[in-house]
Amino acid sequence: MVVFEILTGLEENDQVFISFLLVDPLNFSPENFLTNMADFKCASLHVWNVYLPAGDEPVVIARGGFSGLFPESSQFAHQIALSTSLSNVILYCNLQLTKDSVGICQTDIRLDNSTNIAAVFPKSQKTYTINGENVQGWFALDYTSDQLFNNVTLTQSIYSRPSLFDGTLPLSTVDDAIGIKPPGFWLNVQYDAFYAANKLSVSSYIQKTTRFMGISYISSPEIGFLKNMNKIINKAKTKLIFRFLDADAVEPTTKQPYSSILKDLSSIKSIASGILVPKEYIWPLSKDQYLLTPTSVVADAHKQGLEVYASGFANDMPGSYNYSYDPTAEENFGHISQWSKWVYPGSTDLAYQQAVDDGADIIDCSVQMSKDGVAFCLNSADLLGSSNAMTSFMSRSTMVSEIQPKSGIFSFDLTWSEIQTLTPQLTSPLPNSGLARNPANKNQGKFITLSDFLDFAKAKAVSGILIDIENAAYLASKKGLSIIDAVTAALSNATFDKQATQKVMIQSDDTSVLSKFKNVPAYKRVLSIKEIIGDVPKQTVEEIKKIADAVNLPRSSIVTTNGGFTTTFTTVVDELHAANISAYVSVLRNEYVAIAFDFFSDPVVELATYVGRLGIDGVVTDYPKTADAYLRSPCSDLNAKVAYSILPAEAGALLGLAEPEVLPPAEAPGPPLTVDDVVDPPLPQVSSSNGSTADPAAGPVKALHVQVVGQMLQIWVSIYWEFC
Repeated sequence: MVVFEILTGLEENDQVFISFLLVDPLNFSPENFLTNMADFKCASLHVWNVYLPAGDEPVVIARGGFSGLFPESSQFAHQIALSTSLSNVILYCNLQLTKDSVGICQTDIRLDNSTNIAAVFPKSQKTYTINGENVQGWFALDYTSDQLFNNVTLTQSIYSRPSLFDGTLPLSTVDDAIGIKPPGFWLNVQYDAFYAANKLSVSSYIQKTTRFMGISYISSPEIGFLKNMNKIINKAKTKLIFRFLDADAVEPTTKQPYSSILKDLSSIKSIASGILVPKEYIWPLSKDQYLLTPTSVVADAHKQGLEVYASGFANDMPGSYNYSYDPTAEENFGHISQWSKWVYPGSTDLAYQQAVDDGADIIDCSVQMSKDGVAFCLNSADLLGSSNAMTSFMSRSTMVSEIQPKSGIFSFDLTWSEIQTLTPQLTSPLPNSGLARNPANKNQGKFITLSDFLDFAKAKAVSGILIDIENAAYLASKKGLSIIDAVTAALSNATFDKQATQKVMIQSDDTSVLSKFKNVPAYKRVLSIKEIIGDVPKQTVEEIKKIADAVNLPRSSIVTTNGGFTTTFTTVVDELHAANISAYVSVLRNEYVAIAFDFFSDPVVELATYVGRLGIDGVVTDYPKTADAYLRSPCSDLNAKVAYSILPAEAGALLGLAEPEVLPPAEAPGPPLTVDDVVDPPLPQVSSSNGSTADPAAGPVKALHVQVVGQMLQIWVSIYWEFC
């Protein structure tokens, strides 16, 4: 099992860690560690990992509770974190003091980014000198606790996160957070020197007000504060942790940059039992966001007997391209060689090979035709999104309304020799998100023919193949090309029609295409429904059953969303299953902007919902490694007797927590799928307008497993599987 392989061979000084809520460290072992690692169900802003000698149980610390969805350190954030997390999760609070020495939990010393204080007290903005810099804003120490609690409410401090709960939740005091009795509580004191300069004593507050009750950890980036706390804490109950800030920042007590202090960890051992460092201290990134050589920070700290905690992890804060937007990969960055997989331009030889390496069960080829009749693999007939065709063949650009509503350079207007001169292009399927995919490999690989794809599938002994056929009617009537004959000949030449070892799936959005393969028992036919639907009436189901064994649906036909939140689960999958028709979903992506908030910006939770909750029979995904890790995990089986299960989301759960007046306007449900939507007219005869054609099965086509779904701007790998 992949999970086990990643942790075998650990040496004595190797470090293992977990993070994010809902990872279960109580049952830590090589066999279940990465199983649980696949289960990140909290997009909390910064959840921190602790690095301990191999074999020790890591701790999981949630900054501000469930701050990925709710305003940080709010009542909801704390309570949801505890109710959905593991049994020993630690809540993290950044301490700020009010004018009357009441401790509140807020990360930034300025309250205007995480509350509505600027609107409540618009003329109260001030400027303070903090650690040598002038800082302007609204500060807790200028207001009494009554002023804040009676007038100010919390807002989401990260603008890409939901604002649905803004203005409805009050600030939380330290006592509030400790009062809900979390298994552990971490108090971070970031600005002791600042408060002391303004006649407020953090030490006195902690000692007199809390009496250290319920405080498991106290951290600070100020050496002077930790020295003072050493004199008054009970080290058996409370650990002191030195927090490193940016390497170039200056520590207030010693006036040394943190990079210099890092070189003398023995001095930290005298005042603290551990260190908290940004994750880049452990594994730095290059300027172009690729991993560099890991540092020796963890080993150096352990030599001094210091525990190591890492900060800066969040599902919706992209790290290195090495992680392919998979938080599971980043959280296991101590063993990245087994998890970080490059992605390549779709439908290229390298992309297919990567898909097989990543555990894809079924590899797919969306078949396109060249002008001279060579069948090859590419997501779209339009070459613009997947290659540099515009550079060399701009004069071939044309409008084909039967295929798409915009101009393009189409494969059927270029010979295979011309297509082979093109450079593949990897671009983002989410162009407005700013989330690129692996720029280092954006032009790697080569396009392959259908024949080569089939040879590759046989050589790699994949579980099966999916052949996607579109535009058959246009190609036959307008271009004199029979894509049906090309596919049939290629499959027959590769003897896929005479074997049962590898599954063969023929997919099309045209029922007349599927009917052409009805008489080959070895083939399973898949109807592609691209439109968003909300229901499949019985009459339509019966019509589908005549020509298809499975249906491939867009995500929104299965889980409806509104404003980034899930609203309902449709009945579409159940209606298909009732007729013994398999249901697939496409396309799943790791980028957090493509994932509903209810899935916690976590592709694993989305998988768990479609597979574990809704019983989908297969998924088409851009990242088969993530899906493979989920499916291999025993925790993906909700009926298994394991210590922890990867739980699915419930549609509408988050919207149910919001005030009715802030809910987004209700949207109309998707229309039902009618018989007329399904049944297509017979295919036209192949015209002779294109003259003679090449052998449809010939050409260099060695398939690999990657379906570039959508705009082919990126490599989108497809993975399908069937459940018994």
